[in-house]
Amino acid sequence: MTLILPITAVYASLLALLAVMLALVVMKLRSSLRIGLGDGGNRDLSRAIRVHGNALESIPLFIVLLGIYELNHASATALHFFGAVFLLSRVLHAWGLFSSGGTSPGRLIGTAGTYICLLGLAIGNLLKLFSA
Repeated sequence: MTLILPITAVYASLLALLAVMLALVVMKLRSSLRIGLGDGGNRDLSRAIRVHGNALESIPLFIVLLGIYELNHASATALHFFGAVFLLSRVLHAWGLFSSGGTSPGRLIGTAGTYICLLGLAIGNLLKLFSA
C-alpha cells in the first residue's frame, strides 16, 4: 500500500495532539473555575483560551502548505525541517504565553519560527510552481 502524504500526516497528527492538549487545559480551567462561556474575567483562563486559539489560527494553514509542498515532490529533508521547526515553534509559543502574558523568549522564538515556516513553505510552493 502506498501512503499519500506520509510526512504531512506525521506533523498534522502531532499538531492535532498539541491542539487537543491545549483544549484540555482550557476545559480543565473552565471546570475548576466553573466558567462555562467566555473567560469570566479570569486572567489564566483568558490566556489559555488565547494559546489554544493562536495555535488553531496557524496550524491549518501550515498543514495545507506542507501537504501541497509534499504533493509537489519536495525533499523529505525539507518537509521534516519545516514540520519539526513548526511543531517546536508551536510548543515554545504555548509555553512562552502560558509563562507570561507579556514578551518571553518562548513566545518570541515560537512566533518567529511559525512565521518563518509559513513563509518558507509559501515561497517554496511558489518556486515549485514557477519552475515547473
